[in-house]
Amino acid sequence: MAVERLGSILKHLSPGNAVSQITQKNPDDIVITLAVRTPLAKAHKGGFKDTSLEYMVMALLKEVRERSNLDPALVEDICLGNVSDGKAAYKLRAAALAAGYPDTTGASSLNRFCSSGLKATADIAHQILAGSIDVGIAIGAEQMTVGGDRLEQPFDAAVTGKSQQSADTMEPMGWTSENVSRDFGIKREEMDRYAAESFRRAEAAQKAGWYEDEIVPIKTTVKGPNGEVKEVVLTRDEGIRPGTTAEGLGKIRPAFPQWGPTTTGGNASQLTDGAAAVLLMKRSTAVRLGQPIVAKYVGSTVAGLAPRIMGIGPTVAIPKLLGKYGLTLDDIDVVEINEAFASMAVYCRDKLQVPWEKMNPRGGAIALGHPLGATGARQIVTGLSECRRQKKKILLTSMCIGTGMGMAGLFVSEQ
Repeated sequence: MAVERLGSILKHLSPGNAVSQITQKNPDDIVITLAVRTPLAKAHKGGFKDTSLEYMVMALLKEVRERSNLDPALVEDICLGNVSDGKAAYKLRAAALAAGYPDTTGASSLNRFCSSGLKATADIAHQILAGSIDVGIAIGAEQMTVGGDRLEQPFDAAVTGKSQQSADTMEPMGWTSENVSRDFGIKREEMDRYAAESFRRAEAAQKAGWYEDEIVPIKTTVKGPNGEVKEVVLTRDEGIRPGTTAEGLGKIRPAFPQWGPTTTGGNASQLTDGAAAVLLMKRSTAVRLGQPIVAKYVGSTVAGLAPRIMGIGPTVAIPKLLGKYGLTLDDIDVVEINEAFASMAVYCRDKLQVPWEKMNPRGGAIALGHPLGATGARQIVTGLSECRRQKKKILLTSMCIGTGMGMAGLFVSEQ
């Protein structure tokens, strides 16, 4: 163990190598000074089931303002990643004003499906890098109790009739999970083993208190079965199922028998409500303002692939991003790959040959839940917290994207 630790230290310190290049500190670096999230609550029956998207965002933005102790007038733009709410930009603007940010602070929303929170982070970082703004906040948030990403009607036949891949963009996500399982020989038993380990890791992390530095408590109201309304303070993730085993998961019926036999409610991500936020600025700005530097944003990229197997997007996005910086997975300390479905997570792990101990060490979306627009930002928050705990440096996050894409982001922890 000591030899491995020494080798890791030497690898990071060797002058001139790719790791030393991305870990160098420069005044123009884009840095994260705060990364926090709400608890993740079960959609339809959990703590946020009666909470609006705008309230959730307002409550989180208020926590960012108070915890950063930053003059809110310095925040020039806020970007919200969200999938299912077409009025998200309106709601973000109202939430920001209610949270104490002045009317000089801009607001916008975007949708890049499950990677929306990561995309919002990248967009704010790139605005700062380009000199458009000096300080910004990226958020990912989803109220899946109300929304989702299901298509309400087919696309125009003049579009989908042009190619099978165009038509494949309409495939429900459960269908694409079964495609991955069938095409690449991912067995139900392996999927259930993976899911059980996700639950075990999340349970262990919750019991050990590892989530406490990433979760901010949110006060809200919940309606009971008799219509009574009570005030609650949410502090813990609700989707973790203590004692989950692969044997128990193996007894669950397939969720999509019309498409295949392997994907179930136990080995797929949960429907969840929640949000995450990241505060960004240049290193020089953070030093001038006395803000603690949590991490450095190194870069991100997106890559496309066949829509029918969209879930394996990380296998094209991760090599592309690492290639841009001359890195390999051996250089990465913590890897967060979204567990949209166990079929996809197992394939990505094995195809990329990610050591399982590095990948989602606190569990992932199968255990924690997957609020669509939030997970890309939630992975940053969780991954950086895990880097602090392990005293590790380099974090890689990656998402599959509906319609056939993958996105990946690279960060260096500094705490």
